Amino acid sequence: MRPGHVAWQWALVFSCARAVAATIDATVLTSAGHPVEDAAVVIEPVAASVPKGKRTVTIEQRDREFIPYVSVVETGTMVEFPNRDAFKHHIYSFSSPKIFEIKLYAGKPVLPVLFDKPGEVALGCNIHDWMEAYVLVVNTPYFARTNAAGRATIRNVPVGHYRLRVWHPRQSSEWTLRDLEIRPGSAPTKLALVADIHARVLKPKPPVDSDKY
Repeated sequence: MRPGHVAWQWALVFSCARAVAATIDATVLTSAGHPVEDAAVVIEPVAASVPKGKRTVTIEQRDREFIPYVSVVETGTMVEFPNRDAFKHHIYSFSSPKIFEIKLYAGKPVLPVLFDKPGEVALGCNIHDWMEAYVLVVNTPYFARTNAAGRATIRNVPVGHYRLRVWHPRQSSEWTLRDLEIRPGSAPTKLALVADIHARVLKPKPPVDSDKY
């Protein structure tokens, strides 16, 4: 397998339990068997639209880092960017789904930022250039982000036809796509995924005393 190539292996396991809505349990591992954290597992309806709920989520700046590193949000979500540090940050995005800037500020900005278009949004700080984070905006409420064990669970997925997509900010290929059908009485679906993901290279972070802000 060539370097940077992303390959996914799928294993679907069905039990005999019956359910009105499905539960999707996904595990994402590297080819070496290590869990992949911060992968987005997204279930998108093929035809039927889904109601959009108004939500507000939080991406903090703490210890001169964005927390969390990856967020997955539904289109129309408001995102707050509270600064938990004792000095100012200046955050921005040049990504086309959401171009914005919150200039030097401390505490909590007066207004949250509306993420109203689907796509991948990279975040940075104009003062601390090692700070980075990613927001994946999707047109569905059915998604989850893998934890440190590489696991993600999506519950209450209604009957219907879906596209199952998997994304990670450090994969080199496009979305990984698979068709998925949820039938009446579908049992929980278990997905085993294997992926080659670039290791995260952390940029050097100088001591706090050397910062101007």
